[in-house]
Amino acid sequence: MTTATPLLEARALTFLRQDEPVFGPIDFALHAGEIALVEGDNGSGKTTLMRVLTGMLRAGGGEVLLEGTPFALDEVAGEVVFLGHQLGLKNDLSPRENLALAQALYGRREGASLAAALVEVGLGGYEDEPVRRLSAGQKKRAALARLLLLPARVWLLDEPYANLDREGIALVNRLIDAHAARGGAALVTSHGAVSFAGEAPRRIRLHA
Repeated sequence: MTTATPLLEARALTFLRQDEPVFGPIDFALHAGEIALVEGDNGSGKTTLMRVLTGMLRAGGGEVLLEGTPFALDEVAGEVVFLGHQLGLKNDLSPRENLALAQALYGRREGASLAAALVEVGLGGYEDEPVRRLSAGQKKRAALARLLLLPARVWLLDEPYANLDREGIALVNRLIDAHAARGGAALVTSHGAVSFAGEAPRRIRLHA
């Protein structure tokens, strides 16, 4: 059993809507090299949990810790990256320009390259196409390229498999496995079954 400080930890975390609990209290700790899969039916609070963890929603109780310290998202720019249903892309910019903007704001992971990230996610030849002209799957790939480029150790991925074909799903799994192998950690929500090349992820089950 590991005694290292978790990269991300939730303690007695709850969220209320109109004084009714959406989830919680829940406790979990996510350590370096660990993947955790958040499971639950529609309405169980998976997306809400992600937004609470990022600080986009205020928790009803409990706390969230980053490497043992309470945090707010604006205080940890570059250390935590969130990929949600809204992909955070500017439609009038190209994938290359979107990545350059993210890199300018949050830095670049050691050894990472903007051009290589776009090729790895399958956007070779589409680097300079305005995002608004890309398909839903290509837009998701452009957002995934940001994961490869930024130095964040904690990934919060809300339905990262949406709008992707089988090859795209395999790509997401490769990215997550490689991130964990580098000492990062990922919290992933998904409606469907997910397989990883590495060790099976821990399950965190939410109930509506």
